[in-house]
Amino acid sequence: MKSLLPIAIVLAITSAYGIWYQRSRGVIKAKNKAGIITPEMIGGAFGSRATLVQFSSAFCTPCRATRALLENVVEGLRDVVHIDIDAEDNLELVRELKILSTPTTLILDSTGHEVGRAVGAPKREQVLNALDAIR
Repeated sequence: MKSLLPIAIVLAITSAYGIWYQRSRGVIKAKNKAGIITPEMIGGAFGSRATLVQFSSAFCTPCRATRALLENVVEGLRDVVHIDIDAEDNLELVRELKILSTPTTLILDSTGHEVGRAVGAPKREQVLNALDAIR
């Protein structure tokens, strides 16, 4: 019986971590409007309402799915722009913006303030809800 206790503890800890990890990926979290990102930093012009800045890497499968999703979302919106940045080629910017994994999507308002961030692949409805909150 005593030999099963450590196994049960390890299983409980790893299960809790797994649940937390799955729930935290792809969720758009509101950010405070502290720092300003400029068009020069991301290599493109801002949208008149919002800009979706995606950090991805070449061999990241969720990055391709996120790119397709974001391109599809902005397709019908003239006031929203999607910019894809290769994280490996822009390490200084990645460090400055505290990008810890790919894909990471920043949601910027028209002035370059970060109003949301999704780590992992977001869902379409989450992106649309975040864009609806920017007016």
